[in-house]
Amino acid sequence: MKSYKSVAALMLLFVVGATGCGGEEESTPPPTFPEAPKDTKLYDTSILNDESEWTVNNAHDPAIIKTDLGYYVYSTDVRVAGEPKPGVMVRKSTDLINWTWVGQALPGIPQEARDWTGATNLWAPDVTKVGDTYRMYYSASSFGSTQSAIGLQTSTSPEGPWTDEGIVVKTAAQEKDRLNAIDANPIVDADGKMWMVYGSFFDGIYIAELDPDTGKFKENGYGTRIAARDRATADGAVEGPYIVYNPTFKKYYLFVSYDSLFEDYNVRVGRSDSITGPYTDANGRDLLDTDHLPQYEVGTKLIGGYRFSEGEGWVAPGHNSVLEDGEDYYIVHHARGETDKHWPYLHVRKMLWTSGGWPVVSPERYAGEQEQNILASMLAGTWEGMAMDPSVDGQVQALPYTLTDKGKIEAEQGAGTWTFDGKQTLTLTWTESPWGGASTEEMKLLPAWDWEREQPALVMTGMSDHGIAVWGKQIQAARK
Repeated sequence: MKSYKSVAALMLLFVVGATGCGGEEESTPPPTFPEAPKDTKLYDTSILNDESEWTVNNAHDPAIIKTDLGYYVYSTDVRVAGEPKPGVMVRKSTDLINWTWVGQALPGIPQEARDWTGATNLWAPDVTKVGDTYRMYYSASSFGSTQSAIGLQTSTSPEGPWTDEGIVVKTAAQEKDRLNAIDANPIVDADGKMWMVYGSFFDGIYIAELDPDTGKFKENGYGTRIAARDRATADGAVEGPYIVYNPTFKKYYLFVSYDSLFEDYNVRVGRSDSITGPYTDANGRDLLDTDHLPQYEVGTKLIGGYRFSEGEGWVAPGHNSVLEDGEDYYIVHHARGETDKHWPYLHVRKMLWTSGGWPVVSPERYAGEQEQNILASMLAGTWEGMAMDPSVDGQVQALPYTLTDKGKIEAEQGAGTWTFDGKQTLTLTWTESPWGGASTEEMKLLPAWDWEREQPALVMTGMSDHGIAVWGKQIQAARK
């Protein structure tokens, strides 16, 4: 591993020596970068049967909650090269970086759910707190089936023990409308009403109001459908719904995962003025629109498979939850290693917001970075970036470009200009971008940890005027 102190010192030299450093900057300290986090060895077969050493290993469909005891992640029962122990996996952290194994939340599959579904493990749990009680919603099913159920467990502690409260909603294999009762996310709207968004693949995503006293559906039925895709193929999958309300923009944001689980999984988002929709993407397309062709254009893609020029790439990131922690937002999801996609890992990333009210995701996993004002003298240098093109399956490859100290963008496959607001927002105006065509990109800057190169790095994330998420990472700051 590179020396963190030596790299940080070198970056400081770049900052001090960069062109355009005026008197105002001379009295302004540079931003603080995260210190080197402890990384996880990928594909470590020595810990396959030792949960205490898993940290972020075997974390699938993670749901996060902040409590007085720390942050907890609940996830699907999955184990590389072995049979899972049914009962919902639980992990804990005090900093969102280092995770420890807590155990299995339940002693197995609740009997009513087992009898209805024949499930051999539990999927996609989510936990919310109501008063002094924690409510855990879990899914029971089998792959490719709509014979499914969402059940409820309660506890006075995020670590249990848990009490079975029965089934919330169930669907049968012969349902003509092909609903699928999995992937529950309980939420509270801006007026204090409780809801549950759920559903998967077959007939899309539904939302139903909950009785605040019981945590179960307030009315009979399945609720309102708010997202769907063409059900003909696995490439038409939509699942893993999660809704968050942003009071600044007074909007509800529906996050979903598209496409096939092991190959080209990716996270999309739409927003609405109402919790029950309609949810539209950055280009105004309704997430219920199954007639628009090509279908991959529906939903604003925030993160998919990617690879920077150095280090291990990631495949099929998805099934996210979102943590609102004070004024900070984080997206939590699983991703698969590029070398062996059978291994799912827990990722936490800082989530920022554009001036137009769209969430954008850090290109690097969270290591403690904080939003800070950036010095203009730090920006010139060699960068690499990528666009989360919704038409691309699999990994997107980063491409290089240079920001000059004269406000120009130079690339082998493009050119343009850049401007900076003096704080945290960089605007890239491409006459021709490396990812194709002319575009204007509003980018949020963040001092981060470069996990691929094991050193601090300035990164940026934003969205183009075409509604496409864009990432960037500085590889070398300019020397004077």
